Amino acid sequence: MVFICLPILFGCQTNLSQEGDSSPRICPRCNNASVIQAPGHHWLCGVCRWEVPLQPGWEPMLAVYSRFSEKKKAFIVFLVSWAGLIPFFVSGSFVPSIPQIARDFDTTGAVVNLAVSLSILASAIGSLTWARYSGYYGRRPVYLAAFPILIIGSLGVARSRSITELYAWRVVQAFGSGVGFSVGAGVIGDIYKLEERGKAMGIFTAACLLGPAVAPPTGGFVAYYYSWRIMQIAILFSAVIAFFALYAWLPETSQPNTRGIDKDGESVLVEERKVQLVFLNPLKDLALLRSPVILSVCLVQTSVLFMEFLALNPLPYTLGEAFGIHNEAVIGAFFVPAGVGNILGAPIAGRISDRILVKAKKRRGGEWVPEDRLPAALVGAGILVPFAMLFFGLTTTFASAKVGSVVILAVLFMNGIGIDFALTPTTAYTVDIMHHKSAEIMAATSCLRGTVLALGVSGILPAIERFGLLVTYTAAAVLSWLAFGLLLVTIKYGDRMRAWIDIGYSTPATN
Repeated sequence: MVFICLPILFGCQTNLSQEGDSSPRICPRCNNASVIQAPGHHWLCGVCRWEVPLQPGWEPMLAVYSRFSEKKKAFIVFLVSWAGLIPFFVSGSFVPSIPQIARDFDTTGAVVNLAVSLSILASAIGSLTWARYSGYYGRRPVYLAAFPILIIGSLGVARSRSITELYAWRVVQAFGSGVGFSVGAGVIGDIYKLEERGKAMGIFTAACLLGPAVAPPTGGFVAYYYSWRIMQIAILFSAVIAFFALYAWLPETSQPNTRGIDKDGESVLVEERKVQLVFLNPLKDLALLRSPVILSVCLVQTSVLFMEFLALNPLPYTLGEAFGIHNEAVIGAFFVPAGVGNILGAPIAGRISDRILVKAKKRRGGEWVPEDRLPAALVGAGILVPFAMLFFGLTTTFASAKVGSVVILAVLFMNGIGIDFALTPTTAYTVDIMHHKSAEIMAATSCLRGTVLALGVSGILPAIERFGLLVTYTAAAVLSWLAFGLLLVTIKYGDRMRAWIDIGYSTPATN
């Protein structure tokens, strides 16, 4: 289905071969990279036929980040953020429904929980696949191919009549949802220049991280008062609305002549070009993880994200054991501060990382050093997140129910901000250094994070039951500080680490 949809949805761009300077310019009327120097010293667009006399100083790619107005860029960020949030609801809203699903299918929670592991694997493969094809066909056709699969999968999950059907449709659903985060980050890298990328990435990350905070209580509420199938129908309708919004308003954002299909047919007249069906290896992008800087940053992100799951996933158990809180509605309210922290933290962190980068470039006389963005992550990775874990363990062990509940609310807010302060600059950094493969690098790091988190999250409750809350959350704080140390090493020695293994990093000219 993937390979059939993509060529059909792909819209070819004109790429003519003419006399004179053959480098295509951006057309100010239709935004296509299809303006060439025509005979007679005129600029001519091969798509909309825009034509003006030759203008000195207009260089190829000069307007690559000015193809869209600021309002249009903001709307594109809104669209891809919406598309990026839905996958987190696909995964997050399912877990609280496991007991009810087990009763419906007359099985155990452990058997149903296998659907979670299968969906994590399918989402990782989907993320790699969609990112790989977005580099060939472009962002828009990949979105329009992935969302129908997500919609069909959601319908299948909602109508499942056996545990086997549930497994199969969860795989389909998760595979389609894999497009959200990786390709969305690629879109932001396409339309925002280096000095503005952190802010936009912060907004995108904030929207996506609302999922882990909001999806579990939402899924639990719907399952408790209605049915777990209703939640799947809600996801289906959200995906349908998102699909039509993307179809109507999302333009192709890939930078001119960067797609694989452009390079394959760059010497072919548009009339002669045929729809191309290609098969790409989605696992190839995992080779990007051999880069020491990318691997180190990915491990830092994994550690920080694990703290989000460690704080939120066992809340019903930790609050019940520590304070005797068992009401689902009250427990759900504890997820709100984490979500608010995510909303506030990411945009602030993005702005800070942009300012640090701009000041560092100015201080060096215009020289760009990618690691200049990373100090913006130090406060989150080294202070907010580890101390939030430490306070969580101390409060749930020693505080009274009344005082402890208030402190935990503050700690969850602090953790939410800290996670975004660490994630946003590091995510923007990976896009900066691999700008020409932004979606692919996001998919590769997401795959590694998802695999590690799937293993780590499964051990949270056993660790709490065996070692207790204080020991478990103190160990988490120590793990956070180790990740903080790895971030410091990357900041100080990033240039040398990039020199160890060159995977084709971006340069100032390509960023």
